[in-house]
Amino acid sequence: MAVMVGFVSKRRWIRYAHSKLQHLFPYSPGQSGYNRRQRKAADLIARVNRQLATDTSLWTDNVWVVDSTPIESGRSHETVKRSDLAGWVAYGCYASHSRFFWGLQLHLVCILHGLPVTFVFTGANADGRTTLLDILDTETNLVAARPGQILIGEKNSYGAAFERELAELEIGTTTTPVSSSCARWPPTTTEPLALADEDIRHPGGRPCRAEAGRGQERRRPGP
Repeated sequence: MAVMVGFVSKRRWIRYAHSKLQHLFPYSPGQSGYNRRQRKAADLIARVNRQLATDTSLWTDNVWVVDSTPIESGRSHETVKRSDLAGWVAYGCYASHSRFFWGLQLHLVCILHGLPVTFVFTGANADGRTTLLDILDTETNLVAARPGQILIGEKNSYGAAFERELAELEIGTTTTPVSSSCARWPPTTTEPLALADEDIRHPGGRPCRAEAGRGQERRRPGP
């Protein structure tokens, strides 16, 4: 509900609920109580989100996008030693940012429109390919009813052995950019994917050559 009314801060959402939504929630906890209840209801929230997602027409989309993002948990050596997360989080390298960090990775599978299909948190040193295969092994119902599903990911996320294992699950793979790397797929499949990939990379539309030239002139360093 907080997201639907435009709140991204828990503190502001709780303050709004106290002042505007008392008729809906006779008892509204403070921030610490809200956080405790939210953590305890994490499994319930995940099941409700999945149920809502499966009731939409987007759930049957035959294209998935897979990616991971780092979640840094601490920087100082003292934080690493004292943190309750020690033993779960780990040091790892995030290639896209060319840096090491101590924390977790969020591995997300979603459709092109952004609807999450499934996700998992791992240590920073977890391999994305192994993690994805573990997800598919755990949630077998996701692929059982989706023969011919197409998976889009970064080019460094794939390998011959990995693609063979996905092929056994009847999942096709391609890497971004779609327009230049899926010659083995028929045009009826690649053309919509290429358009979607272009929309993701340039959500406001690709600028025309004259606009791009003016932008370059404005960014030209002075003498």
